[in-house]
Amino acid sequence: MKKCNSGRRNFCRALVSLSCAGILPVQTLAAWFTYPFSEPKSIRNMDRGNKKDHIDFEPGYLKLHRAGELRTRAGILWDMMAPCRLCPRECDQDRIRGQKGDYCNATAQLQVSSYNPHFGEEKPLVGRNGSGTVFFTNCSMLCVFCINWEISQGGVGFDVNTKHLADMMLQLQEMGCHNINVVTPTHYSPHILMALDDAAARGLKIPLVYNTSGWEKLEVIQLLDGVVDIYLTDFKYFDADMADKYSPGADSYPEVTKKAIIEMNRQVGVADPDGNAGILQRGLMIRHLVMPNNVSGTGRLMKWIADNLPTDTYVNLMAQYTPYFKANEFPEIARRITVREYRNAVNAARTAGLTNLDIQGI
Repeated sequence: MKKCNSGRRNFCRALVSLSCAGILPVQTLAAWFTYPFSEPKSIRNMDRGNKKDHIDFEPGYLKLHRAGELRTRAGILWDMMAPCRLCPRECDQDRIRGQKGDYCNATAQLQVSSYNPHFGEEKPLVGRNGSGTVFFTNCSMLCVFCINWEISQGGVGFDVNTKHLADMMLQLQEMGCHNINVVTPTHYSPHILMALDDAAARGLKIPLVYNTSGWEKLEVIQLLDGVVDIYLTDFKYFDADMADKYSPGADSYPEVTKKAIIEMNRQVGVADPDGNAGILQRGLMIRHLVMPNNVSGTGRLMKWIADNLPTDTYVNLMAQYTPYFKANEFPEIARRITVREYRNAVNAARTAGLTNLDIQGI
């Protein structure tokens, strides 16, 4: 891939603007300007002492790679792009022939917005050296309050192929990252499995984190059985009307996400980092963003988790909601949450019987 192209200057300016606004980390800029093979200077001397973290662990995708199954499943997912049936919207656009998804705006051309060690994820993923995040461009959720809307709905990113993606994974491992964390992966799931197969052949051996909105087709999640080591999933809404209002057209979100999360739990079980110096290697982690005026239905959502999953399921109650993007067009979510609203959410989770809560101060 050429280092310079006709849109690179404007894209670089956009990245700098996002970094100055606090939306993208400084490492993202370094990763872009040195892409694809050299390490960003800011992390070149990072402690690489994570080797012992994984001495007794082998990610599931290695077994599938050796059996040739990983590439087979990648092919099945690839065929689901023509017409596209990868996400619950099932827009039927032929992405393989260059058509854009009606909602994600993605073709079969893989696009990445950034890759870097990330220290803002949950502690069991970050450890000392960070989570090796790869942020993909585009998203089919269309959340009106998306903090990363420039990437998810604005198309900020650059074209790569699956070999470049495999190179990124291997580079993040070499930097000492504890895992490969694929962010907003749904519409590029075929590419991820192809890259993973390539990277596995070249020595990748750290856990794969599937970092998703939760709105995943059961068929796709079943194809990821044995591929994904850690599911890091949102559970945004309990009510279909709220899902449709704040993620237009996603009225199926609650029911689809419930089925997907149950399958995720069946595959990887409860997240338990205690046996590995606090670094998670396998398990399900659920994120729930507490929103103003309880539009996300936190109490009922917590009860559903307690009733349908182990009560020690890892649940991160996130307090950082901020009215980004189009949120100010909706008065009921055009503000931060209050201390009382967050405390009510915590109490709801505890009342439901959940025991493994990641609770934040606000």
